[in-house]
Amino acid sequence: MEKNQTRKKILFLITKSNFGGAQRYVFDLATSLPKDAYESTVVLGGEGPLKEKLDVKGIRTMTIDNLQRDISIKKEFSVFLTLIKLFKQERPDIIHLNSSKIGGVGALAGRIAKVPKIVFTGHGWAFNENRSRLSKILIFLLHSLTIILSHHTISVSEETKKQITSKFGFLNKKMIVIYNGIEKEDFIEKSVARSELMKLANNLNINTTSYWIGTVGELHHIKGHHYLIEAIAELKEEKKIEDIQLLILGSGEEKRSLEKDIKNFRLTKNVFLLGQVKDAQKYMKAFDLFVFPSLSEAFPYTILEAGSAGLPIIASRVGGIKEIIKDKESGLLINPKDIFALKNSIISLKKDIILSQRYGIEIQKTIQSNMSKNLMIEKTIGVYNL
Repeated sequence: MEKNQTRKKILFLITKSNFGGAQRYVFDLATSLPKDAYESTVVLGGEGPLKEKLDVKGIRTMTIDNLQRDISIKKEFSVFLTLIKLFKQERPDIIHLNSSKIGGVGALAGRIAKVPKIVFTGHGWAFNENRSRLSKILIFLLHSLTIILSHHTISVSEETKKQITSKFGFLNKKMIVIYNGIEKEDFIEKSVARSELMKLANNLNINTTSYWIGTVGELHHIKGHHYLIEAIAELKEEKKIEDIQLLILGSGEEKRSLEKDIKNFRLTKNVFLLGQVKDAQKYMKAFDLFVFPSLSEAFPYTILEAGSAGLPIIASRVGGIKEIIKDKESGLLINPKDIFALKNSIISLKKDIILSQRYGIEIQKTIQSNMSKNLMIEKTIGVYNL
């Protein structure tokens, strides 16, 4: 296959075809790189929203059947051989690896196939999850090996980079911090957004005049939804719940467990699971307060979207969130799992409208200045050209 001499050929690789943060990152880069300078192709596992969105935008995609999140030695080896063959056939100038799993396999395959430039983006590290000490050590070593095999590694936050370089300082020179970025969103006006979400929820217990707390994310234990629901239960126990209603947008494996919590705490009139909502970010202005109680994060798009909408935010003091929100200046930061602090923070911002508005204005300024999509793309192109 002859290479186009006027454009650099880049292959983006990602394990899953859902549409989480890493997938959005790949979508934004693949669809926004200058067409006269880059020819983008996305290699992914399975069918899903990412592939569908890329197809609509006319971006070439290639699916690898055995590429999946769960570990299988046989399938990993099959993917490894497939990637070597693919790289030799496609002859890309750059491969850009996303997600931990495809990172290691892809970087090694890229070296064997003599790909000129291998870039890996660390969207977060699997050793931060709840695992045994031995598993965490092994995963840390595998992540480090991926960084060694790659020519350049992009970290989405200073904290994410530090989690590697604090132990392996020699990797510092291979890692570059580039924040995730978003473009200005056309948010739906508050009353209309509430009306639309009520239609989607189809639940008569939701009141458009209540104080709406919102959160958006996959229903996974790492997102800390259980602690947020328990904080709402504490407010009810103390008779401080008044007109508060919590809307959780997202789907995932924790749905039944969260439904059980809602029932056990007798919160069926206060907490609502709306499921997966298409273009959920457009409805941000429906909320009076945004809460993000995650146990581990790198640099979440959801907080950027909530901040861009000018919402006051309460979030866990984890990962790169500390680089987005300055505590008591542009929002409130709490320790993960701290139900008492979460409850009190909700009460504080509900009572103080002026403070809430000030936080919303400050976080909006921060995101518009430092976390735009254009800035992310510009800096990433700079890495491609190193």
